[in-house]
Amino acid sequence: MKKIICVVEDEIAINDLVCQYLKKEGYEVHSYYTYEDARIHAMDDVHLWILDIMLDDKSGFDLIEEIRLKGSDIPVIFMSARDKEFDRIIGLEKGSDDYITKPFSPKELVLRVNNVLKRVYKNENCRIQIDGYELDEEQRKVFDKDIEIDLTTKEFDLLMMFIKHKGIAFSREKILMNVWEENYYGSDRVVDDTLRRLRKKLPNLTIHTIYGYGYRLG
Repeated sequence: MKKIICVVEDEIAINDLVCQYLKKEGYEVHSYYTYEDARIHAMDDVHLWILDIMLDDKSGFDLIEEIRLKGSDIPVIFMSARDKEFDRIIGLEKGSDDYITKPFSPKELVLRVNNVLKRVYKNENCRIQIDGYELDEEQRKVFDKDIEIDLTTKEFDLLMMFIKHKGIAFSREKILMNVWEENYYGSDRVVDDTLRRLRKKLPNLTIHTIYGYGYRLG
């Protein structure tokens, strides 16, 4: 699932540029130009806020207090044209995670965003991306965008076997040994049946059939 970032900046050119770079990085970005527009969404499910300190009639410091009502663990990055020590101190006291001074390189801001998100959501970084799907191996869950796809135990095991050995061709016998283990005494057709269900549930998955032999992912 994409991380959601909200950008609050009243200078349209800067706002649009920041949003453009973040979207290129693969984030879902929501843009606001005024304090009031952003305040309305302060309780939304958001992974990170980027706040300009100087807004229209209020400040980013006021806005972070509204955001903190949603949760104290939501990361916030302040940006400001004022490189003043007390701004940085107030930002830290309000619970910000980073501070960047204008003018700045959009690439630098993206790096700061990436670092903050990795630190805050480190337990989610073990997720695997494959053919547009997202897998959480620890929770044994598969997502297509925000929708969870229900897989059986063997379907998930088969999928993980292919992912961990992407590009390697497996015979049906080898798949049986890896997924069903040596104590399975049924027909190897169970591989075809399980794979057929997996392909139906994950139609974008690039598992190729090697006729007369077996299957390969990628």
